[in-house]
Amino acid sequence: MTRTRVLLADDHALVRQGLRSLLSAIADFEVVGEAADGREALKLIRALAPDVALLDITMPELNGLDTTARALREHPQLKVIILSMHAAEAYVLEALRAGAAGYLLKDADADELERAIRAVACGERYLTPSVSHHVIDRFLRAEGGAQGPEAEALSPRQREVLQLIAEGRSTREIAERLHLSVKTVETHRAQLMQRLEIFDVAGLTRYALRIGLVDPER
Repeated sequence: MTRTRVLLADDHALVRQGLRSLLSAIADFEVVGEAADGREALKLIRALAPDVALLDITMPELNGLDTTARALREHPQLKVIILSMHAAEAYVLEALRAGAAGYLLKDADADELERAIRAVACGERYLTPSVSHHVIDRFLRAEGGAQGPEAEALSPRQREVLQLIAEGRSTREIAERLHLSVKTVETHRAQLMQRLEIFDVAGLTRYALRIGLVDPER
């Protein structure tokens, strides 16, 4: 029997435990690793080469969207399903732009989880049914031509800096974590503020919360 090897990444241990329990009950699924943040997930993807990665959209250190984009650059054969509490179209479009093959809400039942994994493992896309089907059409149109104003996204590096700012990291801490100079981080911060037209840390933090880069409970 060919097994589908699955990696789990979520910063809540109970969520990972629940997912592992559900997947372990399916004979041809194998959970090969668990990560508590995006950077750990990247290390495990490199080491374990799973077939499918289930990534929480909101994780410390590196969010699920940027983890997806980086993982797929290194491992294009990987299939990623983004797990989220958010059904809003904007989140789904961001996940698709990052390269995710699936988008699943955290309140999905075990049957839907299984369907999603089987679908992406076979090369199909899977969107949770509560998301309207025209989302993929909009995504494909945007990929082929000009994008609307809502599609103007931050670069992966800008999102990474934004997340760390919202997590309360100082400029020096961000520089050390990203292996950048302090001056480069300051430049990224200035560009963020200019693009978003938000000129204080509190405002940047609220924006990061609104788009799901950080967990409001942390």
